[in-house]
Amino acid sequence: MPEFVASPAASPAGTEPFRGKDVIQSLSRSINVIQAINRYGSLGLTEISSAAGIPYPTAYRIVNTLIEEGLIEREPTRKRYRPTALIQTLSCGFQNHDRLVNVARPLIQCFTRDHHWPLSVVTRVGSKMVVRDSTSTQTTLTFNNYYPGWQVPLLASASGQVFFSFSDEAEQAELLSQSQRIHEPLDTVILRDFQSGKAQVRIRECGYAAVARTPYSATPGKTSSIAVPIFDGRGDLLGALAFVYFANSMPLSQAIERYLEPMLGVSARIADGLFAMGNGMPAFDEAAE
Repeated sequence: MPEFVASPAASPAGTEPFRGKDVIQSLSRSINVIQAINRYGSLGLTEISSAAGIPYPTAYRIVNTLIEEGLIEREPTRKRYRPTALIQTLSCGFQNHDRLVNVARPLIQCFTRDHHWPLSVVTRVGSKMVVRDSTSTQTTLTFNNYYPGWQVPLLASASGQVFFSFSDEAEQAELLSQSQRIHEPLDTVILRDFQSGKAQVRIRECGYAAVARTPYSATPGKTSSIAVPIFDGRGDLLGALAFVYFANSMPLSQAIERYLEPMLGVSARIADGLFAMGNGMPAFDEAAE
């Protein structure tokens, strides 16, 4: 049986996170169930309840609704539920970062082979940063498998901070407004720094963002992170590279000294590869060598 991690958008069963007055709680719970079943492929009701972070009776009602809508089905010989082909209709209009992932994958894999720590490609979706690809399954130096779809908050994460800081002023204003509307958990001092513009100036000058003992992960306070921006070949901001390591293994300053330059090198090669692909050339012939 897989080890279930509650959806990043979910809370433990029986508890409820703060939600704005215009949020439909039942819809949020249904989305958590769909994500859980889609992630693990086939789950029983108890597993769905655990993975989605909702009470068992609620999971039961949602599962029956999803069966009626044709999005999931019960396996013929077991009391387990799996997605149907109709689940793909939920993403028909989505434009994925396939080129980014295809170019970045051999480069982040090479980074992890050389340095052992995982590296993730992260892009913004609404007020969250979402993992697109990661080498967390390639190494034992991680507490979590940062699967595609894993979410972290915007301003509380290194990847979100670096993305925010390299965005233009109009996008920064909108993202700041979104973070305040959803009451993103954030230290008051950090929030003031971003509201004043001091944080993003500092991050842009340094070329990276770093968060010590990140509070939002599945193991709060046990990991620290560094992030650098990812651009395409034309200089447009696409996302971030996130480096996550055991906080007790080294001070943040030492991690920056050791791994910032290799991370910036990966980011630069991603930009070069995307530029080459945009001009009809192969991204790399020796990207992973």
